[in-house]
Order: sequence, then structure tokens, then C-alpha cells
Amino acid sequence: MSLPIIAGCFWVLIAAVVAMLPMRMQYPPGILLLLAAPILLAWIGYAHGWWIFAAGLFAFVSMFRNPLAYFARRLKGERPEVP
Repeated sequence: MSLPIIAGCFWVLIAAVVAMLPMRMQYPPGILLLLAAPILLAWIGYAHGWWIFAAGLFAFVSMFRNPLAYFARRLKGERPEVP
């Protein structure tokens, strides 16, 4: 297994642990995971091809759909409420 795939597996395990934390404790590590994911996906895509990158991007957007929608609304100038 390549180093980018191993790093991706660790990212998934860390994300699963963060998901088990109480909501108020999920924000700091969740933001770090959110910021690290595109870099990790680019690394995986560079090493294994664009279709692996596309599959990883689909999984990333699926996992982080609510935070991404929140930030998209904030960029539009709206004031969405935090759950």
C-alpha cells in the first residue's frame, strides 16, 4: 500500500474517533480534518490518478456536507444558524 493511501486510512480513523466525541468537542479537530482533506486528496490523486481523487472527493463532500453548506452560505453573505 502506498504512503498516501496509508495516510488516508489514518485520516478516516481519526475522523471516526472525532465523530464519536460530544458535539462541542468536535469543532477544533473537525476543522483541522476539513482543512487537511483537500491536501490529502491531492496527494492521493497525484499518486494514483484522477478517478481515485474523484472518488475521494465524493466521499469527502458526503462526510462534510453540512459544514461545507454552512461555509457556502456564509460566503454568500447569509447568516445560517449553527446546529
